[in-house]
Amino acid sequence: MIYMACFIFFFTILQLIIALVNIIFYPKLPAGTLIERPLVSILIPARNEEKNIGNILDDILHQDYTEIEVIVFNDISTDRTAEIVREYALADGRITLTDSDFLPEGWLGKNWACQSLSKKAKGDFLLFLDADVRIGNELILNAVSFAKNFKLALVSIFPKQIIKTIGEKITVPNMNYILLSLLPLILVRKLGNPSIAAANGQFMFFDSRIYKSMQPHLKMKNNKVEDIGISRYLKSEKQRIACLVGDNTIQCRMYNGFNDAVNGFSKNVTAFFGNSLILALVFWFITSFGFLFVLVELPLYLFIVYLVTSIISRIVISRVSEQEVTENIFLIIPMQISLGLFIYHSFMNKNIKTFRWKGRDIK
Repeated sequence: MIYMACFIFFFTILQLIIALVNIIFYPKLPAGTLIERPLVSILIPARNEEKNIGNILDDILHQDYTEIEVIVFNDISTDRTAEIVREYALADGRITLTDSDFLPEGWLGKNWACQSLSKKAKGDFLLFLDADVRIGNELILNAVSFAKNFKLALVSIFPKQIIKTIGEKITVPNMNYILLSLLPLILVRKLGNPSIAAANGQFMFFDSRIYKSMQPHLKMKNNKVEDIGISRYLKSEKQRIACLVGDNTIQCRMYNGFNDAVNGFSKNVTAFFGNSLILALVFWFITSFGFLFVLVELPLYLFIVYLVTSIISRIVISRVSEQEVTENIFLIIPMQISLGLFIYHSFMNKNIKTFRWKGRDIK
């Protein structure tokens, strides 16, 4: 038992070190400058997004970067998504709409939408953007500058989360807690190891030449967590990528309430652990019950060090994520319960081999 307590103690210290690395190297998209402005194709898969699609199109059209084309893929929507996009397209010729009539066998919906969009894109860079994301005026310029400066095949950003309800407050922060306590994001760009990779499908910014030669969405056509799969695939092919966290220039309210968040995160929580349900469970067990082993087996002063280390880690990660520090500290227990629910539902989804997302059965 004492060996378990020592392991948990040093694992917690490691989490703090990784969190500190992330705040020191500040993994945000820096301001950039450009002499030449290449064409950027902004590609938006949209399924029943009538509440969001107008907002993101407004954000895009108000960008300081004007060398763009915008293509929206209407993924068999049953609401007014297509009608709204057509209205925008009539007002601005840079916007076009393409409709889908079916989903081919062997494809997941979003992966097929992205693949279809890429076939129509003419830009030097391809920006796959979710319809529920909100972006600031200089985001595209900064992304182009960053990708060119570091010769990157992919730049991906985890948007700053807009968190409103109590259900979201006890679920959504778990994503950045896992990411920023286990992965120094600077290493995603610095090291070539495919296991040190991460990405978020809400913002995927590709060098078009590399994308079209490698066809990553085709390679991941039936992958439920295609974003992380793509990041690892690119690194395995010796391509350079970067993964960042967002600030006020890119925000998103990912989920609306507790049930929505549990359903959504259960789709991809194990991807943070190399798709290993066992590693996800070990992480949850250590971060939920590890304090008992440290309290019983180690001296009291080490238990105090353990508690202080755990709290400082949460504070640092909250600051990097631009989330409410006090809430993330006081809600640790319900957040851990929620994380356990994510993993449980992930296990159930894996065993029943299907779950429902945006009106579709995902197998």
